[in-house]
Amino acid sequence: MYVYTASVVAFESDALMVPGEIEIWLNGERQRVPRGQTLANLLARLDLDPRRVAVEVNQQLVPRTQHDQYVIQPGDRIEVVTLVGGGELSEPEDQPLIIGKLRFRSRLILGSGKYPSFEIMQQCHEASGCEIVTVAVRRERLFDKQGRNILDFIDPQKYTILPNTAGCYTVEDAVRHARLGREVLQGYGNPGADWVKLEVLGDPKTLLPDPIATVQATERLVAEGFQVLVYTTDDPILARRLKQAGAASVMPAGSPIGSGQGILNPNNIRIILEYLKEDDPNYPVIVDAGVGTASDVTIAMELGCDGVLLNTGVAQAKDPVRMAWAMRWAWQAGRQAYLAGRIPKKLYASASSPLEGLIEPAGRRPSA
Repeated sequence: MYVYTASVVAFESDALMVPGEIEIWLNGERQRVPRGQTLANLLARLDLDPRRVAVEVNQQLVPRTQHDQYVIQPGDRIEVVTLVGGGELSEPEDQPLIIGKLRFRSRLILGSGKYPSFEIMQQCHEASGCEIVTVAVRRERLFDKQGRNILDFIDPQKYTILPNTAGCYTVEDAVRHARLGREVLQGYGNPGADWVKLEVLGDPKTLLPDPIATVQATERLVAEGFQVLVYTTDDPILARRLKQAGAASVMPAGSPIGSGQGILNPNNIRIILEYLKEDDPNYPVIVDAGVGTASDVTIAMELGCDGVLLNTGVAQAKDPVRMAWAMRWAWQAGRQAYLAGRIPKKLYASASSPLEGLIEPAGRRPSA
């Protein structure tokens, strides 16, 4: 909101002076008004609500309570200003996230490991607003020390469960885990039964994927009817190859798993988006791994990614539930910013308030 010169109706200033009239300057323009008029008379004649304007005479503010007392004098320089800006708000519409045959409102996918407890995990899923939850198909991930099953804390009627092949280093192990995950979820009637988040790791220190084994596993699982959401590096050539292999979604890492380093190579992510969406603009590209805080999610979404999958950034936060809320708002902010289109970056300043309608600078008189 800023001060702006109010729009006024011009009087006939170019006509010959009529007896009983005086000449004044009104919002920078020469005008003629009847002699003896007060400021209140002037505002009424201009059809302006005195409650919504401020009036300055000869660069001195005249309080609203004195409008009917001040009699306009010949040559007075009068400024009538108001405040402009703002507007009614409405939530922008957006298309759903489409992966294979399924549609989702939320573009945030949350994991289920490393939480302090199943109860906190459950609260984080709720706070994040996610609709997809990943689970690892391993005995030590399915049950806690009390023998409770993790699926007792993830409602299969509410969430689409995405089984992953975390910890697999060979094609055979990844395919085996995918089959086991499908068997479990078919018993629950969950729509994620035919899904798999494919990870075929190449190194236990970096947890980066083995590119050749990842392509091979993708081809095998697609042939078996799986919807494969595949974890990969930020290599655009490999990403394109995985899409060609039939992956339902390519999921480049922002940085190494659990590192919290955020998006290390945004340029490669941009190239991946360009390659995979060139002839298929709705193809889902989802950043997977490395997210440490909410701004990392926003950056991924501002780049044009379709979603973000994360786990450690929430699970290991000092306050996991609060961080889950932050991640929820972050993807929404980033998505809306991407759709809105950022302004171009410039070297020099550019005034945001309009120059038109500025009040007369102090110490300068209008030319006759």
